[in-house]
Amino acid sequence: MLFLRLISAVPVLAILPLALAVPVSDEHLQSRQSRRDDHVLNRQRADAVKEAFTFAWNGYKKYAFPHDELHPISNGYSDSRNGWGASAVDAFSTACVMQIPEIVNTILNYIPTINFNQTSDQISLFETTIRYLGGMLAGYDLLKGPLANLASNATTVDAVLAQAARLAGNLAFAFNTPSGVPNNNLYFNPSRTDGGTTNGLATIGTLVLEWSHLADLTGNKSFATLSQKGESYLLNPKPATSEPFPGLVGSNIDINTGNFLNSEGGWVGGSDSFYEYLIKMYVYDSTRFAAYRDRWILAADSSIAYLASHPSSRPDLTFVSYFSGKNLVYYSQHLACFAGGNFILGGLVLKEQKYTDFGLALVNGCEDTYSQTVTGIGPEEFRWVVNGTASNDTNNPPVPTSQAAFYGKAGYYITNGQYNLRPEVLESIYYAYRATGDQKYRDWAWNAFVAINATARTGSGFSDFNNVNVAGGGGYSDFQDSFLFAEVMKYAYLIHAPVSPALISHHGHVGEEEKEDNNESSDNDAPQDGWPNASRNSSNSTRVGIQDQRRNEVSGLPVDPEKGRDVTIVTWYGDDDPEVGTCTFKPFS
Repeated sequence: MLFLRLISAVPVLAILPLALAVPVSDEHLQSRQSRRDDHVLNRQRADAVKEAFTFAWNGYKKYAFPHDELHPISNGYSDSRNGWGASAVDAFSTACVMQIPEIVNTILNYIPTINFNQTSDQISLFETTIRYLGGMLAGYDLLKGPLANLASNATTVDAVLAQAARLAGNLAFAFNTPSGVPNNNLYFNPSRTDGGTTNGLATIGTLVLEWSHLADLTGNKSFATLSQKGESYLLNPKPATSEPFPGLVGSNIDINTGNFLNSEGGWVGGSDSFYEYLIKMYVYDSTRFAAYRDRWILAADSSIAYLASHPSSRPDLTFVSYFSGKNLVYYSQHLACFAGGNFILGGLVLKEQKYTDFGLALVNGCEDTYSQTVTGIGPEEFRWVVNGTASNDTNNPPVPTSQAAFYGKAGYYITNGQYNLRPEVLESIYYAYRATGDQKYRDWAWNAFVAINATARTGSGFSDFNNVNVAGGGGYSDFQDSFLFAEVMKYAYLIHAPVSPALISHHGHVGEEEKEDNNESSDNDAPQDGWPNASRNSSNSTRVGIQDQRRNEVSGLPVDPEKGRDVTIVTWYGDDDPEVGTCTFKPFS
């Protein structure tokens, strides 16, 4: 998704996982500081993540490029995303943020050669939007703005935007339905759908950011009009029974009428990113998308009031339940762990501490799913029970005898132990650190990265594996999904990388930085004149103690994003001599 990839400076405030509109005071951040920053350790950790990214890229480049995915054990490849090079496009913005010009320019030179007119496979409108459109727009914004120096050919950067527009134009027929709600399953040559009559909440509601941003960049407003038409049915749900709690809606929609067909869902896969994009659209443009904010507030308030749940064995933990009508199902997924970060973002942007606090509670719960397993990684799916659950409640079965001891200490039991290279826990931990400055979140992120590197790293890359609660992972699927590059490595890197104000977005516009140099540097990252020290020029290092630094302590002040609510700060790793400057910004013309 764009916010996940833009990680850096884009008018897509909401597009950046690394960028947050966080009106948090420096005084508040310092008050939460548990220890001083260890710059050497932070940079070692950032370098270790960068090494892992480069390792995975090199394996993909050698054995799979320009196909979609690497099979790291057999050194084969697959094309589950239409053979357009999904891993390369997903790696684009992360390579920019890590400032690896060789990889940036390999991808930059490749993108204009993709034939987005041709594929014999079924196309997912949703997946193509979040991976290809999101990946191209993220890289484009970075290379047209704060990281323009990375591009060896500026003309090629313009070709990236042209390719995004070409792809969106090819996909636009998906919206040609009686209601304007798109069909997700498409084919080219000739352009047609699979004939389906339904679509999902997330697959409809996770298009509007990328398509609206593309419209703003190109001036072709039809891209925004198409995606926002489909979204309008989600913002005004019918029938009323599809909204069992205010703001919380069902997961299936009739594309002919725009009406909802059920009343079950939550923050899990199939519904998740609809709620995620509501607040991010408001961050992107608070004037145009105020209604999206209002719907997010409804959903957030209802989630706190009705869906928050505490396991019987660990009442200190908080998870968000699934709902079926007004009945709660004590079930969640790794995918749902993005919610903590989304609540934190909403709390910061809206200046509502209750959302930030709830988000932090969710982060704590999701981190617990990691820390309790043998591998140190959380499962794909899990359940819990609450005090008072009836023994005959078919929605909430009792804890299996085989997992009773585990449930007693962990507060959940595993129903699907796979790890599919998911980023959501790292994502929310990143938000928690940026919001609070509490160094435990850096340590949690490092622990997660160490665990992923220890178990998922195999052969020429990283692979999904079968069981997070078995030493060694219980076997591999021999598949490295593209979002390893776009999200897992990006969040793991950013939380340890020094903050810089050089990538910034203000009120939804990419900002150009005009810098007045100050040659003085300090021994810490304390902000001066409202801004942290800015680091430049990535430095290279070999893999650093990934296996044995699991509990080392780190510290450091997150950025104070200045005064405006709609200011975005993006971070990256730089050299040893921070450069401090006074920054003014203007929109790109």
